[in-house]
Amino acid sequence: MHILHVASEAYPFSRTGGLADVMAALPAELARMGHQASVLSPWYADIVGTPHEIWRGGNVRLGEINEGGVRFLFLETPAFKRPGIYHNNDVERFSAWGRLALPVLAAAGIRFDVLHGHDWAAGLVVAHAKLRHMPSVFTIHNLQYQGRWNIKDSFGWTGLPEWTETPEGVEFYGDLNLMKAGLVYAGHVTTVSPTYAKEITTPEFGEGLEGVLQDRLAEGKLSGVINGLDQERWNPRTDGHVLPYGTVAAKEANIAALREEFHLDEAPILSCVSRLATQKGLDILLSAMPEIVKKWNLVLLGSGDTQLETAFSVWAQSSPRVRHVKGMNESLSHRLYAGAHAFAMPSRFEPCGLSQMIALRYGTPPVARRTGGLADTVPGDIGFLFDDPTPAAFLEALGRAEAAVSKPKIWNARAKRGLPLDFSWKGPAKRYLEIYQQVAAE
Repeated sequence: MHILHVASEAYPFSRTGGLADVMAALPAELARMGHQASVLSPWYADIVGTPHEIWRGGNVRLGEINEGGVRFLFLETPAFKRPGIYHNNDVERFSAWGRLALPVLAAAGIRFDVLHGHDWAAGLVVAHAKLRHMPSVFTIHNLQYQGRWNIKDSFGWTGLPEWTETPEGVEFYGDLNLMKAGLVYAGHVTTVSPTYAKEITTPEFGEGLEGVLQDRLAEGKLSGVINGLDQERWNPRTDGHVLPYGTVAAKEANIAALREEFHLDEAPILSCVSRLATQKGLDILLSAMPEIVKKWNLVLLGSGDTQLETAFSVWAQSSPRVRHVKGMNESLSHRLYAGAHAFAMPSRFEPCGLSQMIALRYGTPPVARRTGGLADTVPGDIGFLFDDPTPAAFLEALGRAEAAVSKPKIWNARAKRGLPLDFSWKGPAKRYLEIYQQVAAE
């Protein structure tokens, strides 16, 4: 079977977050299972690598790079001939790109069995696939980002027939909604964890689209498939960024090294690697800081909301137990997973999350909210889960973690259980293949 993935970014060529990593890992796993996997994304001006041009028509061209058994395709249109991935006019840019995708692929002689679109930027491609009677799957990675614009101004950008400009189609409270296009017209809709698939059918998590998702669920066309983890990249036994270890006892050397690197005292270390955003619950973490520093050191890596950045920087300047490193640093992120006693993930919602999987495999039990993928992947006998998105609930869970840390036998037993956990892509890829076969047969 030939599966064509469509997404706005794909590692290592373009990346702002986890979507790009999925576009590297899932197609590669499908290829290892003997299937043909391709990935279509925009040909950005500052893409990493040089695609080989395979088709050109006027100011539109298609290129390719083959890597790891996967064919990466890059479609260039005039709107993408500038640096950066996302801009203020993205609904217009991705609409023009999305309406051209299938005609260009056809002109280049590229055929596939199932189209798998990812997030709002691929929604219009999924809609056009429906018009061409092509089997398709659409995956929600984060429902919060939908690709909306006033429909009076934007519907003409889509190339869709007028009968789709309705509340049953792509119209959403007076806007064009590209996420909704994927949800409505895909043969099957998935999201990135079973719990999040349930949550998004409710007003609390549905971002206004819960009615559409309830309809797809009633049709048997909504599923949750947990994301996998690149276990070669995230393996404490072979990790070149840390002092490699395969036991909790050997992890102690990394704790000592992190303590020395950041000049921390003997209190246990809580780490966090995150985008600084309220979605990630960093405001909850911030509000809890006065209590956290009484018993913990905190090392935070990440940037995002400027107010949160400033607030954590102030804490880092005023408290000897707080360290904040802005931006993303690959090597440091590995050291924070390996060298901490616990890992903070107080997310308000978390479609899947990979950080908790990494922390578990590095023997660093997460202190995490019981939501989305966190609920599905953090075992209660390892991590410390809480329900309410409040500082008090987070601190109660952190208190349980502190009590366990103070008793080495109990702590070591919890941490040890995480080391052998399997979060590979094999299981998720098999589940996706079942869904591909279903939509192809319909």
